[in-house]
Amino acid sequence: MAGFDVNAARAQRLEALGRDWTFELDGDSFQLPTELTRATARTLRGLDDNDVDGLLELLLGEKQFARFERHEVTMQDIAAILEAYGKETGLGLGED
Repeated sequence: MAGFDVNAARAQRLEALGRDWTFELDGDSFQLPTELTRATARTLRGLDDNDVDGLLELLLGEKQFARFERHEVTMQDIAAILEAYGKETGLGLGED
């Protein structure tokens, strides 16, 4: 009897979601991962709950975060991005 196939489940999730989740801001496109590694999750746990820049830099990566910082973005914008990201990927970042 075969057990749960993690690789098949991962492939199915990635097929449904794609490898990256994207959003657009002022005509500039950004990508966030649809799956987080354990190492990334460990780093997330180490961030202060109010470290929005740390969260975004971790998810976007250094180069994308540098581009993101050039935009005038409100906390409401960031909350909307994280809410949509959580709903579409099931990651639920930025939720209490």
